[in-house]
Amino acid sequence: MEQWRKDARQEPVITDLDALVPKDHLLRKIEKVMDYEWLYERLSPYYCHTNGRPGTDPVVLIKMVLIQHLFGIPSLRQTYERINDTLSYRWFLGYGLLDEIPHFATVSYAFCKRFPPELTEEIFAHILNKAINNRMVEPSVVFIDGTHIKASANKKKFRKEQVAKAAKIYEQQLREEVNAERAKLGKKPIEDDDDDDQGGPSGGATVEKTVSTTDPDCGMFVKGEHERQFAYEAHTASDKRGIVLAVEVTAGNIHDSVAWDAVYNSVTARFPGNGKFIVMDAGYKTPWIAKKTLDDSNIPILPYTRYKGKLDRYRPWKYEYNPAADEYFCPNGGVLRHTTTDRNGKRTYRSVPKECVYCPGKAKCGATEKGQKVFNTHIWQEHLDLVEQLRKTELGKALYAQRKETIERVFADAKEKHGMRYTHHRGLARVASWVRLKFAAMNLKKLAVWSWKNSCLYSYFMLFIRFHERTPVFAR
Repeated sequence: MEQWRKDARQEPVITDLDALVPKDHLLRKIEKVMDYEWLYERLSPYYCHTNGRPGTDPVVLIKMVLIQHLFGIPSLRQTYERINDTLSYRWFLGYGLLDEIPHFATVSYAFCKRFPPELTEEIFAHILNKAINNRMVEPSVVFIDGTHIKASANKKKFRKEQVAKAAKIYEQQLREEVNAERAKLGKKPIEDDDDDDQGGPSGGATVEKTVSTTDPDCGMFVKGEHERQFAYEAHTASDKRGIVLAVEVTAGNIHDSVAWDAVYNSVTARFPGNGKFIVMDAGYKTPWIAKKTLDDSNIPILPYTRYKGKLDRYRPWKYEYNPAADEYFCPNGGVLRHTTTDRNGKRTYRSVPKECVYCPGKAKCGATEKGQKVFNTHIWQEHLDLVEQLRKTELGKALYAQRKETIERVFADAKEKHGMRYTHHRGLARVASWVRLKFAAMNLKKLAVWSWKNSCLYSYFMLFIRFHERTPVFAR
């Protein structure tokens, strides 16, 4: 008769937890590269050291959150449940088989009420500095893009509000250059009072905004052709190895080009120096971004954007610019002279009606019935023209093609493997901390795997050297 396997679930075994965790487990690799002494020093003022009930180890609470983000567990409640019955998680926390794991409410309270709000930024910076010290980071090529995160808000519960338009970061610099150009043209300079009269940025201009009644900090994001949802957006910069260098979290209805300055300044401050390639998608193709990057002696790599004008008209690149006289020549030889520059930096060039009224190409040129053609460019148009030339180079094409292997791969891993497709948190500050911890965990994972591979290769190399040193010459 066949003997079935006996039930060994209650069989006592003498062993330790360290022997039950595989030697190549991810958490073992992380434990080798991570240090926690600085966390004890940083969080010491937030804990009472007098006699009484002992507090929970703050590093244990941080490790529990790292486990959540490393393995893409949706919530702290599920993280607490999985730690209770997972040997490797208990080993990582330093707990035994019978020790009681800190409750998930304790972890949540610590990050919301007890820990300083800048702690997540410090954890992210600490792990990134470790990657830099291990020569993992290659900041010569930086990829910048954004991804949306579904918010914990009902898209049917909202209200309409009139909010003031936010002033642009480069508004003062643009105003100075516009007024200098208007002075050369004999025009009146644009002052703040002019904006007040005409509804400019300083004149209280407002725009209608859809605000969620569940989470007012998120923004309405149009996903696809018909679907609309409330979301946040993580504007992220990474290197060619997928290491996240900086992140800025905003509402989902903030355009990529608006949040670009914060991400770009963070990267350039951490990695000073010139000559970096800044690879971005079409959402960042604006005159200010092109000018700012080039003025910093960096090289912007931006894609081709389709022409959106009328197909039966001359394309803008058909007009030839004469920098000596600051004028344009139309395809039929007509002259368009610079007449004015408005507060938004838009230059206006106009032709003389009597010279173009009988032109055979007037219809294709888009001139009026009287024969006047109006042609507009931006005051920083030369920077966009240089970006177009960089785009056509072989290096520019090769670098832009790497986006799918770098920044887009970071977003794919974050959503598929680390649970960043949607968030249960509400409020911009909490969501931003949540995103930083998630990217910190991803960087930590890459750092641990990188260090482990290098240590293995070094061990194999040393064994190879020792073997050949001990082998007699005649035996080789």
